[in-house]
Amino acid sequence: MNQPKIKAGALPVIIPRAEHNVSRADISKNALKVLYRLKEAGYQGFLVGGGVRDLLLGMSPKDFDVVTDAHPEELRRLFRNCRLIGRRFRLAHIYFGREVIEVATFRGVQEEAGEEPAGNVLTDDSGRIIRDNSYGTIGEDVWRRDFTANALYYDIKDFSIWDYTGGVHDVRARVLRLIGDAEKRYREDPVRMLRAVRLAAKLDFNIHRESERPLEELASLLGDVPAARLLDETLKLFLTGHAVRSFELLREHGLFAYLFPFSDRTLDDPECENFRRLVEQAMKNTDMRVAEGKPVTPTFLFAVFLWEPVRQLALDFQEDGMSEIQALQMASDEVVLNQQEYISIPRRVSGPARDILSMQPRFRRNNAKRARRLLDHPRFRAAYDFLLLRTEAGEETKELAEWWTKIQTPSSDAKQEEVKPLRTRSRRPPRRRRSGNKRKS
Repeated sequence: MNQPKIKAGALPVIIPRAEHNVSRADISKNALKVLYRLKEAGYQGFLVGGGVRDLLLGMSPKDFDVVTDAHPEELRRLFRNCRLIGRRFRLAHIYFGREVIEVATFRGVQEEAGEEPAGNVLTDDSGRIIRDNSYGTIGEDVWRRDFTANALYYDIKDFSIWDYTGGVHDVRARVLRLIGDAEKRYREDPVRMLRAVRLAAKLDFNIHRESERPLEELASLLGDVPAARLLDETLKLFLTGHAVRSFELLREHGLFAYLFPFSDRTLDDPECENFRRLVEQAMKNTDMRVAEGKPVTPTFLFAVFLWEPVRQLALDFQEDGMSEIQALQMASDEVVLNQQEYISIPRRVSGPARDILSMQPRFRRNNAKRARRLLDHPRFRAAYDFLLLRTEAGEETKELAEWWTKIQTPSSDAKQEEVKPLRTRSRRPPRRRRSGNKRKS
């Protein structure tokens, strides 16, 4: 089956219910309530985006988004449980207990190059959309969506799928393809580059060559994205069950350097093999925990990625006469502060992450009294898990990890023993002086 050409202004291919596998039985009852109420009130209502895509793939969607020709104020009058949000894009959130159905109004097309933006659309000098409340029709809305696989509309009137861009073909071929000119679409919203990587990793899709080609060249545009927004995207990349593949694709396309620049430099260093192993193992462990339904935490994620930059800076501080523990504390504070310029890490995450890192040398303290004090530390368990990860990566000895595992057993005689002194490693990683901690532009 050949991929149809994407052409603006074309009529949709309407796929009847008998020719697709999307069933109302698999759609949220609350999303159906929204769709039916829109229909009864005389508005168009479609299930759209990732929900339709995932249902076509036989997956259970996490969210069900709706699109309509009703404007936000009309939605607020129609749904008493509605709240309007957003300045960049005006959206309606309709609440059903803990479930929220997001409803968007069809967006209008943008002006061609050289034309003045409409009053409700605002872009910056690089072409990034800052505000967009320009409304339109479904035939215009489709060209404002990012990927063909996300530009599918499920019509509640007859349960058909409307496909303007060949999205059904791409879903079945497992191809992720941007709608329109890839460079222009990435410039409009650089976060689309991260979304391309995330969706390719999550769905096991290949990024189409035309959509893949500009990634490395335009990666620096991520420097213009608010750090708070990049936090949300980073958590989606690494804490939703596809961290290994996300990490590989981010590195492959030069995007990781604009999320974790100090970590990226050390990963490229041939002498930092242990750190590469630590990161790879952490990604595998995270994916395994998600698959098993166990909790995962951004605190541990940031501790992993920042460990080597912190350790290298701590070695510089030690050369200035600081103790190992004090040096790690100071280095943790400085590296986390500099990282904030790229990804906005909330205090509830950054504080515990610094504790995990700065506690690592305390595991080598030589007597049981100090060990018992460490056991009482509120971050002990997370720091201990980090020690085990470092042991797997070859940074610490198995004997040390085994001792700390044994001492946590209530009946263990190890609580009354002393930890034997352990020789510290003589090889030190390459130096990265503080003057190099500048944000890429």
